[in-house]
Amino acid sequence: MQIRSRDIFTSIRTEGAILPPNLLQLIYNGDKSIEGLDPDSYHLGKGEKINEVINRTWNRLLGAWSSFKAGESKLPQNDKATSLTRERWLLILFQELGYGRLITSKAIEIEGKSYPISHMWQNTPVHLIGSRVELERRTAGVAGASRVSPHGLMQEFLNRSDDHLWGFVSNGLLLRILRDNANLTRLAYVEFDLQTMMEGEIYSDFVLLWLLCHESRVEAEKPEECWLEKWSRKAQEQGTRAMDQLRDGVERTISILGGGFLSHTNNRQLRENLYSSALATQDYYRQLLRLVYRLIFLFVAEDRDLLLNPTAATEAKERYLKYYSMNRLRKLAEKRRGTGHTDLFVGLKVVMQNLNAGYPELALPALGSFLWSERAIPDLVNLEISNHDILEAIYALVFVVDSNVRRPVDYKNLGSEELGSVYESLLELHPILDTDSGVFKLDSASGNERKTSGSYYTPTSLINCLLDSALEPVLNDALKQKEPEKAILNLKICDPACGSGHFLIAAAHRVAKRLASVRTGDDEPSPEAQRTALRDVIGRCIYGIDINEMAVELCKVSLWMEALEPGKPLSFLEHHIQCGNSLLGTVPALIEQGIPDTAFTPIEGDDKKLCQQYKKRNKHEREGVQSLFSPAGTNWEEDEPSTVCFIKLNEIEDDSLEGLHKKEQGYYECINSKNYQYNKLINDAWCSALVWKKTKNFPYPITHEILQR
Repeated sequence: MQIRSRDIFTSIRTEGAILPPNLLQLIYNGDKSIEGLDPDSYHLGKGEKINEVINRTWNRLLGAWSSFKAGESKLPQNDKATSLTRERWLLILFQELGYGRLITSKAIEIEGKSYPISHMWQNTPVHLIGSRVELERRTAGVAGASRVSPHGLMQEFLNRSDDHLWGFVSNGLLLRILRDNANLTRLAYVEFDLQTMMEGEIYSDFVLLWLLCHESRVEAEKPEECWLEKWSRKAQEQGTRAMDQLRDGVERTISILGGGFLSHTNNRQLRENLYSSALATQDYYRQLLRLVYRLIFLFVAEDRDLLLNPTAATEAKERYLKYYSMNRLRKLAEKRRGTGHTDLFVGLKVVMQNLNAGYPELALPALGSFLWSERAIPDLVNLEISNHDILEAIYALVFVVDSNVRRPVDYKNLGSEELGSVYESLLELHPILDTDSGVFKLDSASGNERKTSGSYYTPTSLINCLLDSALEPVLNDALKQKEPEKAILNLKICDPACGSGHFLIAAAHRVAKRLASVRTGDDEPSPEAQRTALRDVIGRCIYGIDINEMAVELCKVSLWMEALEPGKPLSFLEHHIQCGNSLLGTVPALIEQGIPDTAFTPIEGDDKKLCQQYKKRNKHEREGVQSLFSPAGTNWEEDEPSTVCFIKLNEIEDDSLEGLHKKEQGYYECINSKNYQYNKLINDAWCSALVWKKTKNFPYPITHEILQR
């Protein structure tokens, strides 16, 4: 099995998963599993070969590019170069791609809104603007760029039109393929850097441009039948299979790391701690899981170009990429088996230990958070593990095998859906270890956490339906307020069984897009504006609860990966994502009434006669004593300081490490205060009365009188 370098395309990049890098490589390689790559599918004449046609087209376009750039240099500075860009370059480019002479289109109106798309070819919109007009910014006075950015105009048009699925937008320097993206949470497009491609004469990249942008790729009676859509569906199918295999990869990685640490001769203390139960097997497993979370986080952050501090020195960035990056480990894992040396894990620890406070020498930002603290993996940080085991673990994490073909995992577009699938599979496993032999593995069990905790993954289709019906009306109301930005940031979105955070992340993206639109005035705001808004929304509006601690940790990791903004620490989420039982709780008004008699209704395993006795006793106590919070006792109003404490906590900005630490300190001061601890005790006692085991072998239950004490 062979795989091309993941950096094969110098001037091409993808965002989202409509046409992911793996698929582009297959198309470029002419893989037999990809239909529609034969000469007939491209409408070539008899005997014509695709590579010969592409070569002729390339040579003609090199001349057109030179003419275009020469003309552009003679234009006055205030000229947006629209006519020149179209006539000398883009119209020629599309003509060479088989579209003929593109016809100028009139503005298209949808539900009272005008979309001034410059050109149309059958059912495919093609928006061409001048080389001095940016794709992602509004430009006053320029048709097709004044109300909303050109990219935003095309995306909004595709999202709202029922008759158009794919489109192109270009300013001559960049060319993008877009698709209807209304149901997706992230930006999604394929971008060709035409300037880099043409001036660098990168013919190999142009081959892929021709294969993807040729008129035959969007030609179809129905848009959903065109080749681009067929390829996109194939990518989704491959992604589904890869997701299943990623679960296996995560399991293998945990097993390899667990066994590798356990078997290394220098990790004697680890074996002793596990043998004596000073370190529980389950705690060892949880720390291994956090280590894998760290690895996944680093792959995602690197592949999205969001990890390194943007203000860091160029030498520091190069030093990290050359000697410490995850991409380096990925390449080593692909080519080598590794030795018994331990330097690779040492290098990895340098990165992990310095991401908490930052390390300018490697351009590493200060991310803070529990994930990068010493508390996350205290029993692993001083261990040793062989390069062989590290590379084997990395290999299992970054490659999957689909139909006997090895493919890299697309971490750039990894989403909460994939992490949710991983989480669901991990709940079905439990760790098994043999300290004598150094064997550590994960095995399924009949009484696994998934079944006992009722954890099941929510499909994307259902999430979109819920967001349409529940969130959109609330967002629309917020936009009508005098201060829509403030109204949006005051929204509270809670998932009482959040799992890995799939629903919360989808909701956060929707809210962030609206927030970014309010801030910028664009219906389709730029990626930078949406990223900043997303961090604000996740830090202010998102709340989640889950009964499983593993889910709570993964939910935070998922949210952190989504909210990562270069140069800023991870948002403080301890007070927003909590471990608890959403089905059991109370409010001040209920507590004030004391323990209800219904608390002693028998449930499975209870002694019915004993329950009856307790119920009578509780009723007598309630009727014979004062209200729990009468003037003579503790008044509920004294709880207000706890509430005020958490309100003030939300007002602390965590854009800097100092702010993050201040927020963290404030949180622990809140939950460790006497006021908070007293109220927590009262609430816990009231709730425990409902599920107290009522048998002769169990202590006397909490009744009204006991609660009052």
